[in-house]
Amino acid sequence: MTQEPEGEEAEQLTLLTPRAAARRPRRLAGEDPTSETLPVALVQVDTGLAHLDRPFEYLVPTSMAEGAVPGARVRVRFAGQDLDGFVLDRREAAEHTGRLAPLRRVVSGEAVLTPDVLAAAREVADRYAGTLGDVLRLAVPPRHAAAEKALVVEAPEREPLPEREPAAWDPYPAGSAFLSRVREGGDPRASVLVVPGHAGRDWPVLLAEAARAAVEGGRGAVLVVPDHRDVVRVEAALVEVLGKGRATRLTADQGPQARYTAFLKTLRGHVDVVIGTRAAAFAPVHDLGLVAWWDDGDDLLDEPRAPYPHVREVLLARSRAEGAAALAAGHTRSVAVAESVERGVLAAVEAPRTAVRAAVPSVRVAGEGHDADRDPAVAAAHLPSVAWRTAKEALTHGPVLVQVPRRGYLPALSCQTCRRPARCRACAGPLGLPGPQGPPGCRWCGRVETAFSCPSCGDVRLRSSVVGARRTAEELGRAFPGVPVERSGAGVVLEAAGPGARLVVSTPGAEPVAPDGYAAALLLDAWALLERPTLTAGEETLRRWTAAAALVRPASEGGRVVLAGAPTDVSVPAVEALVRWDPAWFAGRELAERRELSLPPTARMAVLTGSRAGLEAAVAELSLPPSGTVLGPLPHGTRGSEERWRLIVTVQPGEGQELSRELAALRARASARKDPDPVTVRVDPPDPTT
Repeated sequence: MTQEPEGEEAEQLTLLTPRAAARRPRRLAGEDPTSETLPVALVQVDTGLAHLDRPFEYLVPTSMAEGAVPGARVRVRFAGQDLDGFVLDRREAAEHTGRLAPLRRVVSGEAVLTPDVLAAAREVADRYAGTLGDVLRLAVPPRHAAAEKALVVEAPEREPLPEREPAAWDPYPAGSAFLSRVREGGDPRASVLVVPGHAGRDWPVLLAEAARAAVEGGRGAVLVVPDHRDVVRVEAALVEVLGKGRATRLTADQGPQARYTAFLKTLRGHVDVVIGTRAAAFAPVHDLGLVAWWDDGDDLLDEPRAPYPHVREVLLARSRAEGAAALAAGHTRSVAVAESVERGVLAAVEAPRTAVRAAVPSVRVAGEGHDADRDPAVAAAHLPSVAWRTAKEALTHGPVLVQVPRRGYLPALSCQTCRRPARCRACAGPLGLPGPQGPPGCRWCGRVETAFSCPSCGDVRLRSSVVGARRTAEELGRAFPGVPVERSGAGVVLEAAGPGARLVVSTPGAEPVAPDGYAAALLLDAWALLERPTLTAGEETLRRWTAAAALVRPASEGGRVVLAGAPTDVSVPAVEALVRWDPAWFAGRELAERRELSLPPTARMAVLTGSRAGLEAAVAELSLPPSGTVLGPLPHGTRGSEERWRLIVTVQPGEGQELSRELAALRARASARKDPDPVTVRVDPPDPTT
């Protein structure tokens, strides 16, 4: 671990204070500073330590003057080690009166950290009580020397944009005004509830046409989607709307050279538009005119690495820093986006109800009952009679989608007699059956259970309490003999469903697109999603249901959706919202309930995790805002042999930045003390209950 500099080395380094930074003009890359006029470099050193997360001054040797431009990567000597860093600025004189250490070397003269990205990174770090170094590791991919040399510096000539009208925005009365403002260089910010299109082409084209408006105005765009399949769809739409050569793909799974090549294409102005997963959120697009993201509630948009920023907040920070338009698009609206709409940060863009009803399939809710006179194979497939009839009729017109909330074969078992959940004798984890052959095993520790005996009633027989996608596919194959059955889920995710009559069994999020839309969709085991013990269970359930239902043909073309296993004797908001296809109503209702309970996003929240002693010490150090409330600590699992605890801190929205500053200071003090087990801090997690 890097040690804090001491003695003479400490005298060679100095902090650039915000006030000092404000006094100095920002210099863009390419100004070709010289050691004679700007001999001092301000370097953000990647120490990995919170209490040293600040820029330091270094002397620029004459031999490095041309390469050490603002934004370039350098190597510096810090606390006896050679560490990486970025040049943030060049200045004429040092504020530090002692001797400055020289730069060790310029790794590359490419100014990969642009001033606009740096400004957004600072804002993200401040919001999430993180360090600038952590955010910069997310923003700038690792260098690949071969890619840097292979790509020409000069941007190629652009082909003219193909003639095209923005037809995907026709259903939205406010759509033309939004596009016009983007085209004219404005910065409108909106949340659009997308009207479904049964071939899955509606929203990719809508995003592409929004990007085209920015390009027509002489600016660029960043489009962020949850996963690789979404990237492929939007990329194809961009080629159709913009022509070839104007967009590039930027994702974390491209590989080092391909990813860095895409990053350099963006940096050098070879392309106008970047499409990618959350890795593209910081893409250095020239003259950014639009940032847009799809499906705000998808957890793939939530960064799993510190400081855990959500794509939404990153792109909104860029929108503010660069004067770009912002667009949150989805079939549903997350509660966080609904709160932004209510505050006026985002304007609501929606289609009239008549247009929505004309585009969506009909939805019917079915209970769990079965007809006694049905085929036993159909009963074994856990299908209500209405679902079976719907699927049988729809198969004569095209493929049928079957959404199963659980992957695997039989992921949960219980006692045949008393229905008590079957648990592992070693770790108390749930027992499941990984396949049709062999004994059950523990899903936590992997221990095979060869002699199960229920501790309540003594019965040795097991029954399925949850049916997975694999078992469902087997049972449907027997219930619909002669009909091909395809599976899409963990391990194998299909890009598209095959043609003709077939059953496509999928877990949520892995539904393949049918070229002409599905004739019907069966959403099974609704209770398994609704009854999850999480804060976001309702909105996540509705998001998954609508994602599947949006792939079905509209009701005017015979498209039908059957929701199986949902409660029919009580009103469930998520079920009602699906039947009415009214996600805006649902999001508003959820937001009102959370405001009554002071839950996110109507309150700012931080979750602290660590040992109980560490959490108690952290709370004693914190100086919370007046509205601050501490909940906990409560047990939160184990790490090795040590028990982990968690507590929650909440404040009113207006005091969120104060809380973030206090938590950042807490982390810095722990770093300076070299705490062996520092408390983990996460600000505004999507679901604080998990």
